[in-house]
Amino acid sequence: MTLSVGGIDEAGRGPVVGPLVLAIVVGDSEALSKIGVRDSKSLSPRAREVLYGKILEMAVCVNYAVVEPYEIDLHVSRGMLNALEMKYAAKLMELCPADLYYVDSPDVKAARFGDGLSFLTGRRVVSLHKGEAVPQVAAASIVAKVVRDRLVEMLRKEVGDFGSGYPSDRKTREWLRGGRIPHECVRWSWETVGKLFK
Repeated sequence: MTLSVGGIDEAGRGPVVGPLVLAIVVGDSEALSKIGVRDSKSLSPRAREVLYGKILEMAVCVNYAVVEPYEIDLHVSRGMLNALEMKYAAKLMELCPADLYYVDSPDVKAARFGDGLSFLTGRRVVSLHKGEAVPQVAAASIVAKVVRDRLVEMLRKEVGDFGSGYPSDRKTREWLRGGRIPHECVRWSWETVGKLFK
């Protein structure tokens, strides 16, 4: 009997603008590899969109969770961002059952994150750094990135081009200082944001 395998990854952990998106994909490793899934960061936006459609067609289960800035801020202020990711990963695992899950770990100690998620869910979890080497994780990274990019693009259409949304981006910093990005779309707990207003 073949094990069903799921992969979990996120997009948007670093920016100061917009949500964090976690995604899960359960599917066949060989089939996912054949369509060319790999780390979403190494793909062009167009390639990600094409693969996103293929993943939706062929995967056994695909789902995602959108974590808004206010919830991120609440957890960052208590030093619990990894716990927040673990909570949403567990919810996604409930929605997409599999025999084994691989997760791209946000924790510097990958095993600690995997053990915690396994304890929380009662499921077999392997937590890795650079988890995109696993086709299901690579597919999840693509789903998460496409969903987040679409949400950020909707925000840009609403308010204008605020840059990349990363704190290192001068345009993003200028828009933040000018109060031109809706309050609820900003991660105010980010240290780099606080420094802008000192």
